[in-house]
Amino acid sequence: MIGVTMQIWQDEDRTFQEEQGGCCGLSAVDDARRVAAAIGIPHYVMNFKKEFKEKVIDYFLEEYLQGRTPNPCIACNRHVKWDSLLKRSMDIGADYIATGHYARIVSLPNGRRSIRTSVTKGKDQTYALYNLTQEQLARTLMPVGDYHKEEIREIAQKISLRIAKNRTVRTSVSFRTETMQDILNRTRTREAVPEILC
Repeated sequence: MIGVTMQIWQDEDRTFQEEQGGCCGLSAVDDARRVAAAIGIPHYVMNFKKEFKEKVIDYFLEEYLQGRTPNPCIACNRHVKWDSLLKRSMDIGADYIATGHYARIVSLPNGRRSIRTSVTKGKDQTYALYNLTQEQLARTLMPVGDYHKEEIREIAQKISLRIAKNRTVRTSVSFRTETMQDILNRTRTREAVPEILC
């Protein structure tokens, strides 16, 4: 077993990262490194900045500037987490990837796999995983989908894992929304944008 953190978006000021939290910030990398050390497994940071820029940021900008409503989380899951991370993990000998998504994978009577909601309806993330393929689902574990977030925190506390207590889905989404707005603002100053989008 190994721990992997994807480096996709970590060039911001550390103070800003700590204040905003989020799933992709430096504090998340630090948490993952501490957890891996505590449970005695190696931890690696894999660089996916190029894939993230091309498949998430550039996609977001193009869709938004065309007047559509992009969802960067769905694009990241599809192209970065499952296309790129899964492939690289398999290349280094992994059998599965396990994620912290609040969702579950179930086997159907016909042998296919399906995404199911987590037991925590308020934290459920199945909406962002709808486009995973059968091959990807067969290589994926989602262990936290069977627990409430409070139960996960209790388990971490019982085994003395020190993790950030203030990171929430709402904080993470807020961070990504503000980041995307900043990117749009910088893009608008460099390019002519139709008046209706301003």
